[in-house]
Amino acid sequence: MEKEDVRLALKLVTNSKEWKEGDKIKELESEFKKYLGVKNVISFNSGRSSFLAILKSLGLKAGDEILLQAFTCNAVPNPIIWSGFRPVYVDCDEKTFNIDIEDLKRKITERSRAVVVQHTLGLPADLDEIFKICQKNNLILIEDCAHSLGAEYKGKKVGTFGNVSFFSFSRDKVISSVYGGMVATNNEDLARKIKDYYEKLDYPSNFWISQQLLHPILMEYVILPTYSIFGKYLLILFQWLHILSKAVHWTEKRGRKPDYFPKRLPNALASLALNQFKRLDKFNEYRRGIAEFYYENLKGSQFELPPEFKDRKQIFLRFTIKYPKAHQIIKEAWRKNILIGDWYDKVIAPHDTKLDKMEYKLGVCPKAEKLAEETFNLPTHINISKQDAEKIINFLKEFT
Repeated sequence: MEKEDVRLALKLVTNSKEWKEGDKIKELESEFKKYLGVKNVISFNSGRSSFLAILKSLGLKAGDEILLQAFTCNAVPNPIIWSGFRPVYVDCDEKTFNIDIEDLKRKITERSRAVVVQHTLGLPADLDEIFKICQKNNLILIEDCAHSLGAEYKGKKVGTFGNVSFFSFSRDKVISSVYGGMVATNNEDLARKIKDYYEKLDYPSNFWISQQLLHPILMEYVILPTYSIFGKYLLILFQWLHILSKAVHWTEKRGRKPDYFPKRLPNALASLALNQFKRLDKFNEYRRGIAEFYYENLKGSQFELPPEFKDRKQIFLRFTIKYPKAHQIIKEAWRKNILIGDWYDKVIAPHDTKLDKMEYKLGVCPKAEKLAEETFNLPTHINISKQDAEKIINFLKEFT
């Protein structure tokens, strides 16, 4: 977040009357609908809640299969499990980190009902091929755009190809309201069912909303300025004291649903999301600029850099690199307080997620499992300066 987002959070945290209901919710939905060029959008308090609302509105039966790729976060399989469906994991492409087309074809059965397509880290998947497979097998296409708001495939924005799509506004996504999400669809019947589902939901508690509003404030003024000394421990302390929430609740790592999902998007968080949404193009152009800097300075190195496609406009939510000693690099970087990311250091992240609770069996997706051992990612967000990026480049060159 930028300083103007922090100032807005300071303003909002002292005005609890505007936390739940307010005009910012409809304003955000209106702007989002206009940006994507879709007929219907519905906001929720997270990407998980958005996905859960979709699943609950499809009219499927218990035990029906939902295909999704491995090399993902537990926020994707969990709503499938919570809905009483069976997640079927598909391997991913070693170059793009997106769903493997051939393995997708192999995993389809007579119980398959839908495919969740994740545009991993901002690179659109091969939507033409996936669309053909879905049509041939009568499968519902759900786009997971948690990483990819603003990305394009053949000149058209992702989130507009499938039957329905969902987005996330969590603390580490394209835009952030700390928590938040959106559903988008041109299917009027499905939109009506999702809206009916939405109407039965409550807003999150004031306590939960306050945790989210305090996040950018404490990060800006307390945690980040002291991060290299004791700030990282303060973050853990604030989360332990429940002053701040965690990005992933411990129960989710066990396949259980926290009580704050699913909920409506509260007005205060809609206000934060709207404030960032107005700068979406600026954020994504900045990410591409930082990515270009990484390309230029790591060209010819031992690192395998992300592929580029002429027909896809990726946004580089993270700049993901392959290297055999990826985990060593992550550990050494953290030791030196260099913020290199670990998306995803396990086939289903975070690293302490119980795979059996996600209904994942080791060996089912060998490429994804290998990628989890051999990838790390570099930050591209608006607060990473060229000097920060240069420091990361120098660290990587020294490491090798």
